[in-house]
Amino acid sequence: MAITVDLSEVPRGMIDRVLVILNTFDRGREHQRLTDISRRCGLPLATTYRILQRLTVWGMLERTHDGDYQIGLRLWELGSLAPRSMELQHLARPYLHDLHAVTGYTVHLGIREGDEMVSVERFTAPTQRRRRPLLVGRRNRLHTTAIGQVLLAYAPDDVRDRVLEEPLEQVTPYTCVDPRQLLRTLERIREQGYAISDRQINLTQISVAAPVFTSGLIPIAALSVTTDRGRASTPSMKQAVRVTAAGLSRALRETAGQSISAS
Repeated sequence: MAITVDLSEVPRGMIDRVLVILNTFDRGREHQRLTDISRRCGLPLATTYRILQRLTVWGMLERTHDGDYQIGLRLWELGSLAPRSMELQHLARPYLHDLHAVTGYTVHLGIREGDEMVSVERFTAPTQRRRRPLLVGRRNRLHTTAIGQVLLAYAPDDVRDRVLEEPLEQVTPYTCVDPRQLLRTLERIREQGYAISDRQINLTQISVAAPVFTSGLIPIAALSVTTDRGRASTPSMKQAVRVTAAGLSRALRETAGQSISAS
């Protein structure tokens, strides 16, 4: 989800205009026409066009065959250099690959940013590649996914209270939108150490997620396995994801310890 911007308060300097334009790209708005971008960011059509042309030259945006604009590879490359996710991705990738190879399920790693879950890595099962993939960098509300529920269950009290006080988006008929029921679910996740999301964000799939810790009580990330409900073996999914999360947690703690010793 894009960050909400009050266009009436946005300064009209060039940098602000560029950021407002980039902010119009969101889930469901991966491809946009010039006129749509101009309308959504509140800028004149000619101004929007000039900025879009420069962003395209720099590789921040790309043009589709239909002439629409989409996020460019260069912007994705820059985002992947964020220190918070770069080292985590590097260490996590072998664990995610092995989990994917053993189970044959889609494996996914996510972190919490504010009130949202951000995807930082994934390995997709062949049976799910035909569907619209969950892209790296995509955001979801915390209550809608297994990873998000894990991160919300262990989040600071103020984050959890804020999410429970806001209207909960109902993505499917199975998405939990009752704050009291969600609170009970979060308590159960902390007790058992994993979350199960059954058709809460996709009507055909089930996911199991577990937290990844470095130190303390708040996880740095969470990882999940996802598959079609007809193929799911929930006990084996729980076992596999918890063992992998524990192994990755140990590797992160050892790396942190080595960094401290080296300094």
